[in-house]
Formats: sequence, C-alpha cells, structure tokens
Amino acid sequence: MDVAGAGKSLAGSSTTHDRLQELKTFDESKAGVKGLVDSGITKLPRIFVMPPEELAAGEPISSELTQTQFRIPVIDLKDIAGQRAHVVSRVRQAAETVGFFQVVNHGIPMKLLEEMLAAAREFHELPQEVKAEYYSRELMKKVKYGSNFDLYQSKHANWRDTLFCVMGPEPLDPQELPPVCRDVTMEYSRQVQVLGSLLFELLSEALGLKHDHLENMDCAKGHSILYHYYPACPEPELTMGTTRHCDPDFLTILLQDHIGGLQVLSHNGWVDVPPVPGALVINIGDLLQLISNDRFKSVEHQVLANQKGPRVSVACFFTLHLYPTTRMYGPIKGLLSEDNPPVYRETSLKDFIAYYDNKGLDGNSALAHFMLQQ
Repeated sequence: MDVAGAGKSLAGSSTTHDRLQELKTFDESKAGVKGLVDSGITKLPRIFVMPPEELAAGEPISSELTQTQFRIPVIDLKDIAGQRAHVVSRVRQAAETVGFFQVVNHGIPMKLLEEMLAAAREFHELPQEVKAEYYSRELMKKVKYGSNFDLYQSKHANWRDTLFCVMGPEPLDPQELPPVCRDVTMEYSRQVQVLGSLLFELLSEALGLKHDHLENMDCAKGHSILYHYYPACPEPELTMGTTRHCDPDFLTILLQDHIGGLQVLSHNGWVDVPPVPGALVINIGDLLQLISNDRFKSVEHQVLANQKGPRVSVACFFTLHLYPTTRMYGPIKGLLSEDNPPVYRETSLKDFIAYYDNKGLDGNSALAHFMLQQ
C-alpha cells in the first residue's frame, strides 16, 4: 500500500471525512506511525488530532512546582540486605501515594539496558516490508507489531508504534522473535523476571504480608515486553504519544531513553518523570490496586508527543495476560476488616483484560467497573 498516499488522504480538512475508512487505510498499510513520518508528511493526519480541551487537560504543572514540591522517588536497591526495612518503607510510601518510583542499583547491567533501547530502535527502523511480517491484531498472537492496540475503539490515535512480546508464563520460543532483537530480549526477560520477583517481595512486606504472598498469587508468574517507538512528530501540540491511562497489570517496569516525555498525574497536576541514567521506572498496575483494596495506587500517566525523536522505551508488564487460569482476583482477605471492607468484586484476568481492551485508552479508569456498590 502507498503510505505516502495514505498520509495525504488522512491529512485533509473535510468535515465529512470517513474516520473508519481512514483508520483502515492506516491499519492496512502495516507501516505504522513510522511509515507516515518516512513518507514525508508535515501535517498531522486527522485520526491523530485531539480537541484542544482534551490536550489542555493533559498539560503539565509549572516546572517550578515540579522541582520544588513533587518528585518521583528514586530508591536505591544496593543495600537491600542491610537496610531492607528502610527500602520496604520507601516502597510502601511510594506505592501508597504516587504509585510510581524509580530504582537504581537494581542488578540489571547498564550495557543490557543500552542494548535493549538499541534493539527497540533497530526493530522499528527495519524496512517496512520486514516489519509488516509481524504486523497483527490477532488477540492470542505472542509476538506482534502494531500501532495503537485500541485503534478502532479510541477517539484519537496515539503517535506510537509497538512490538508486543508475551514472554511467559509459557516460555516463548525465541524463533518467534525478530532476529534483530531476539537474543537481547531473551536475556532481558530473564533478568527483569528476577527484579520483578524482588519487587513483589518488597511490595508484599509493604502490605504487612509474608514476603512471598504476591508471588504465591502468581503476580510474577508471567510478563510481556513492549518495545515502544515514538517518532518525531510534525505537530506535537495536536496529539499525544500515549493518552492518559493506567496499566492493566500487577506491576510495570519501564526502561526509558534520554528524551523523556513520560508524565504522571499527581495532586498538583501532571509532572515529568525525568530520565535517570541506569534507572528503571516502576509503577503499580490496576490489578495490584484491586488486590491491595486501594492501599496501593495505580496512577494515571501519559507520554507527550515531541518534535525531538525518535523516543524509545521498553515496558515490562507483569501479568498472566490471556494465559488460561481459573484463579480469581479480589481484595486480599488478610487486608480486610470491619473498618476496611472490600472495595472491589472478584474478577478473572480474562474478564479484566477484555474490559480494558474493549474500553481502550479513553482517559477513564477500568477499576471503576469492578467496584462494589458502597
């Protein structure tokens, strides 16, 4: 398909344009946002344009406020053996308030982090016909490339392409991964699994539970790796890299590059999560907020579009995703009392993911759907 032609057809000004047809044209090109940029577009295609009032809702607070009143905590894991209680306390404070923190001295070598970011760029910058072989919207496909998982559900497309890889609980056959990122993905998956298990121990203890409680609930049993690519945007003031949302998992570990653009919603408004060399960004997912009965906070975040780029990031979602399991997830019984009754009903992961995916990134929390009537 002619991507340049697709870009032109998407960028007109007719008020009667057929949005569904434009979405299909973009989708069937299998070229993603990167393909539009490569075609030389200078105006943003209409399917990406957000109305001013929605963009205004995502504007950050002033840099002065960011610097003086609010910072995402950075937690050093180096001395965890000698200062575990202190680390648990810091994790608890972050998880119960801002829902985000960064970790340093986490055990994953800087060289591997750099190789992951390089692999993200290399895959997304492969020739279009090579990437197209991995392009899919098939729900159960373990390795797939695409642009906007909610393309047909959301009101506005995001300026982002993604390679999505389900790494577990069933071990992924490495041959399913693109050769350009195969070995590094498998190694990072092994090492991020170790870090994830440690973080779930700290979070269990932060809830006053045994260190293996969350792991025994299968919170660390499976994870997916998402290679995000945000090309330079010709009109970044008109769209978003990723619309405001919460994550549909237990925990997310994010590796971001030096460009930045990730923002978290605080009581003061939107604040930047500045890239810290060698650090990984950790955030609480919806499912962990649900099973902690609102003790831990799954907080809205977004990614700005930028004229600088490409920006790349690698997200690791700890969730069983669509792996068949009969386990139901509801508030942990040991956290409940007469004064702290359950806030949520039990749900299966399949039902939770189905609701989240059908809803798309619409700026509303998926958790509200699973709340008990108070």
